[in-house]
Amino acid sequence: MEKNVILKIENIKKTYGDSIILKDINLDLIKGEIISFLGSNGAGKSTLSSIIASLHKGTSGNIYFKNESIYKNISNYRMKVGYCQQQPNLNNNWTLYENLFLSGLFYGMEEAEIKQRIEILSKELELKEYLNKHESILSGGYKQRFMIARSLIHNPEILILDEPTVGLDPYVRKKLWDLILNLKKEGMTILLTTHYMDEAEYLSDRICILDEGIIKLICSPKDLIEKFKIENLNDVFTKIMEEKNA
Repeated sequence: MEKNVILKIENIKKTYGDSIILKDINLDLIKGEIISFLGSNGAGKSTLSSIIASLHKGTSGNIYFKNESIYKNISNYRMKVGYCQQQPNLNNNWTLYENLFLSGLFYGMEEAEIKQRIEILSKELELKEYLNKHESILSGGYKQRFMIARSLIHNPEILILDEPTVGLDPYVRKKLWDLILNLKKEGMTILLTTHYMDEAEYLSDRICILDEGIIKLICSPKDLIEKFKIENLNDVFTKIMEEKNA
């Protein structure tokens, strides 16, 4: 595996019955980068993300984490990955502290280590005043922060964010963008699935555009804009889709 490649996706294919959702996906994730998956509904973004998160398995193909197939020791791999899904699913029967604590226990962490991580994350994500409250009192932005905190409780090397800012107002979105960039500065590899072109343009080192289960192209937002000679990523994506349907 090439230097700095933390995850190598080789020939991943996914089918459901007669439908082919992903077609021989090949992709390297570079340590410390933010890569965004873009595509219209049904392009295969969420399916690929869930396979990388090990929630589902490809019909064929393999994924290598640091030179070793993730399927050789899937439990070990899951300790290295954090997954933040689109819809908040915090348990309202527990306080938010308990949600985080029990998630740490799930990952086999010691109590002292969990408490330390909660202290760090609650400070970084500005969550301290809500720790002893329940999910139902939170705004959408704070629910998303707690979801991200839960996905980070075990200090993963790879973080997968599935539409992390959907439905949030611009101010809250920007606050979460800053959080994501700070995680990158700390060396975390981040895979972002989004429909927001401005989000992908602002955050991403590379853009991966999927269309009907295949990778259409991969490059930096800057190179993509220069290639199409268009001012922003939203217009680039629109042009790509228009060319496809022409």
